[in-house]
Amino acid sequence: MALRAAILRHVRVPVQTLTGGRAQLPYGGSLRFLSSHDDHLSKDEVIERVLSVIKSFPKVDPSQVTTDVHFQKDLGLDSLDNVEIVMALEEEFKLEIPDKEADKIDSSNLAIEYIYNHPLAG
Repeated sequence: MALRAAILRHVRVPVQTLTGGRAQLPYGGSLRFLSSHDDHLSKDEVIERVLSVIKSFPKVDPSQVTTDVHFQKDLGLDSLDNVEIVMALEEEFKLEIPDKEADKIDSSNLAIEYIYNHPLAG
C-alpha cells in the first residue's frame, strides 16, 4: 500500500480551478472532461447549425438550402467549395473530420448525419 501511495503522489496533477467543464492546470494546460451521451446535441440543433453554415457560405443562395440539398448538383458548388464547407462545419462544431470521411460529405443531409452521430460534436 505504501508503494502504491508513493507512486500515485507522483502521477497526480493538482487542479487549481474548474470552469465550464475544463480544469485549469498549474502549468497552463487544461483538461477537458468528457461526459456521457446525455448532453449530446439534439438532431434539431445540428440541422439548424449545419444549414446556417451552408447558408452563410458566400457562393450559396440561402433560399435554396434545405436539409437534403446536394452541394454540387443543387447549389452549383465545386469540389473546393465542398472542402471549404466541411472546414466551416468542423469549426462550427469544434471537431475534426478525417479526409476520408470529409470526401463523402457532399450534401447537407450527409453533413447532418455525420455530425449528429459524432460523439465529440459540440
